[in-house]
Amino acid sequence: MNPIDKQAKEALDIQTKKQTYGLQEEIWNSLEQELFSEEPQSRGDVKKKNKNKKSRVIPIILTAAAALAIVFSLTTDTGMAFMKGIKDLFVPEKEIIQSIEGQDEETDVHLNEGTNSDYVIYLDETRYKMINGEDSDTITTIEPLPAQYPEVTMDIKQVADEKPEDLVGKIEAELKEDFPELRAIETVTEPIEGFWLHGVAGNDAKSKVVTAYVISNGKEGSFVITEHYFLEAAEGHGARFHHMLESFEIVE
Repeated sequence: MNPIDKQAKEALDIQTKKQTYGLQEEIWNSLEQELFSEEPQSRGDVKKKNKNKKSRVIPIILTAAAALAIVFSLTTDTGMAFMKGIKDLFVPEKEIIQSIEGQDEETDVHLNEGTNSDYVIYLDETRYKMINGEDSDTITTIEPLPAQYPEVTMDIKQVADEKPEDLVGKIEAELKEDFPELRAIETVTEPIEGFWLHGVAGNDAKSKVVTAYVISNGKEGSFVITEHYFLEAAEGHGARFHHMLESFEIVE
């Protein structure tokens, strides 16, 4: 390559990088404005996030990610790596306000990924840990409870080939074996949208409690989320599990 051609190529490369950097900035700015322009006005607003806006987050992120991957591919090889790491756009740590036993509580929560990275959820890692299994995940207390107390766990399992409306009856039948007074199936939108089952085995402080959700996985299957705790812990662990599920998001 002669000196003139070399100089022309270098000038073109510099100009291209300037233009693509500007496009990257434009996409990021648009994304930031869409997702984060509405500042909470009070602690109550944090707890009452608009669910419609929340449901738009993942499509918006994926669209922006695809655009940025194309931009990056013009000058680097990081496009595919960017798409693979899309969940990094969820902040790894944040502070939330949650109501526990009638009191607002400031809590630092950390992002955790489920088995096969099919979902993300925020945990208070001072109290709970996630154990990733081959077929399901279990969220439980960091410190084991005294032996006289029933288990406190949240199990999250994906059933890839059964829709919620086909699966929920089977889950109901399984739960009734240990909770014969299980309430009738209900549909809910909080803390997540899907079918809700709830039962209590007894009426004393240590009576076992089960709460289960059967929700769509966004395809042809379901997620089954089953909480186990005890009656005395309903406003403690039960409330904390509820707030955890408000952060539950399915991702690809």
